[in-house]
Amino acid sequence: QVQLVESGGGLVQAGGSLRLSCAASGRGVGIYAMGWFRQAPRKEREFVSAISWSGGNTDYADSVKGRFTISRVNAKNTVYLQMNNLKPEDTAVYYCAYRASTRWYVDRDSATYDYWGQGTQVTVSS
Repeated sequence: QVQLVESGGGLVQAGGSLRLSCAASGRGVGIYAMGWFRQAPRKEREFVSAISWSGGNTDYADSVKGRFTISRVNAKNTVYLQMNNLKPEDTAVYYCAYRASTRWYVDRDSATYDYWGQGTQVTVSS
């Protein structure tokens, strides 16, 4: 089993920044890719970003490319999402997701992820 705990959400003005963290724990933690997804009210969950175990492969949704940066510290089993120049349309609940994988694997398909965090709210005011 793997547990994921997100933190770092909050309320910020447009143009501001937030850094989300996702810490993985449990006996099942091994080599894994991590993804960030978000869901706004009345909308489908959507892919935001993903990173391979090695950190050498990353992927971003077009809507966040150039503004968000994903990174990880494997010694801490923690993945980060640095979000800069936030826009009101970034408002959503953000979820991290864990997928057991090879070192270079990265995936934007939510159906392939095995474990999910509880979510953290990000609200961007205009």
